[in-house]
Amino acid sequence: MQPLSSANKKNTFFGGAAILAAGIVVVKLIGAIYKIPLFNIIGDEGTGHFNNAYVIYNLIQMVSTAGLPVALSKSISEANTQGRHNQVRRTFNVALLTFVILGLISALVMFRFAGPLAKWQGDELAQHAVMAMAPTCLFVCAISAFRGYAQGHANMVPTSVSQIIEALGKLVIGLALAGVLVSQGARSEDSAAGAIFGVTAGAALALVFLVVEHFSRRRRENRRLEDVPDGHLLILKRLLVIAIPITIGASIAPITSWLDTAQVQNILRDTMSAQPAEWYKSMDLTDPVVSVYGAYQKAMAVYNLPASFMVAITASVIPAISACRARRDKLGAGRIAESSMRVGMLLALPAGIGLTVLASPIMKLLYPDTNHAVADPAMAVLGVASIFVCVMSLCSSILQANGLVNLPIVVMAIGCITKLVVNNFMVRSAGIIGAPVGTLSCYVIVALLELAIIKRVIPAAPNYGRVFAKPAIAAAVMGLAVWAVYGLLSRFLGNSLSTLGAIGVGVVVYAVLVVGLRAISREDLALMPKGDKIAKFLRL
Repeated sequence: MQPLSSANKKNTFFGGAAILAAGIVVVKLIGAIYKIPLFNIIGDEGTGHFNNAYVIYNLIQMVSTAGLPVALSKSISEANTQGRHNQVRRTFNVALLTFVILGLISALVMFRFAGPLAKWQGDELAQHAVMAMAPTCLFVCAISAFRGYAQGHANMVPTSVSQIIEALGKLVIGLALAGVLVSQGARSEDSAAGAIFGVTAGAALALVFLVVEHFSRRRRENRRLEDVPDGHLLILKRLLVIAIPITIGASIAPITSWLDTAQVQNILRDTMSAQPAEWYKSMDLTDPVVSVYGAYQKAMAVYNLPASFMVAITASVIPAISACRARRDKLGAGRIAESSMRVGMLLALPAGIGLTVLASPIMKLLYPDTNHAVADPAMAVLGVASIFVCVMSLCSSILQANGLVNLPIVVMAIGCITKLVVNNFMVRSAGIIGAPVGTLSCYVIVALLELAIIKRVIPAAPNYGRVFAKPAIAAAVMGLAVWAVYGLLSRFLGNSLSTLGAIGVGVVVYAVLVVGLRAISREDLALMPKGDKIAKFLRL
């Protein structure tokens, strides 16, 4: 592989999408930090109520907003390039009105049918949390319009800043409300509603920032508007033509998550011969189904962490490869695809193996009071699954960058169907531990199919030996070292110190192996900021 020239570095991963990618990573990390103390405060049952409400919101919000921000940013970018500033304003106004109407409808549906929606999932006590979440639909829809407008002007700063404000808002307000309610002896469902109201408050704060930023920027622009814009209905039609296919594709995952949540809890309620949720409230008892599901969701919160580190790569690989394709540089596109996968695996493999090897110690460190009979084995399975989620994310971005936007959607649909089928058998036979097996099955199938598709249809496809071999060897040796160090330290120290000590040793061992095996190349580092200096320091 030839090193990339300095002239091409503008089209590499961390080019135009760097600000947005960095903002998303920060938001993901804040979200993880938020959930760990929050779930400890509200307990397993409260965590179950919280996640049941969030799954419903995520479905409604995704259906409402998935495609329109992309359609809006694309339409505004085109009009702005043509100097049609009147068209830009009218497009934004049409989109904003559409977003607000969709947001109002979504919020009213979620609020009015909170009880039936929660009951369908097997957790009717989540009703208050669903109601507390409902206004977020309106706020997020309006937020999407302002973010789409800014992105259409190639301005990623408002999006990134508003995402961080939103994340910090839910962190501070959600934790504070949950802490106050629990300290006052509130029921788990009320504590969950208070915690989830932090999400609503965070969205409201982000919307206020975007409104102020938008109108202050428009006053500064002071452009003459001389072009004749298209009609309102024509603009709306163009937006929907772009948005609807994207929405259909983006809705597969939240629909599956919604069905998965309902399926798992209703199967558990049947196999455990558990009473309806309201019965436990009347008897002042803990609902075993929601409690078990909440313990499982704590493992899911940790499992989502490795995928957060793929965001910077996946958000940047599409414009980088697209730029190479525009120059008809197939070899350059292939090099970027291979390097992106190798860098991704250097992050994903040690994280996934570490979560699996130290599943029980990590869960005891983060969630000392949870149901470890559920959380620990779930984490062991989900650690492996997290590797395949990262592979899937990287492969999907590579396929999309090469113009194959529908293939990842079809493959994901196959994986989601597999998940629901496996759940049906595994949860009935193994209880809640069957749910992570369904997740693993889903992403193994999706990742393998996408790897096969890339090899078959992408010109200058990545060499999978170079992508996986050395990172896998380094991660495997690291896993053995971590397992041995924890076993040794746990004889003399407590779980917390032993876990942290094992992780520290694992980081050092892995770093030495990566450099010693030359698992990362100068070409890979050339794609990163200050990559030449890092390569020189490592003598690559």
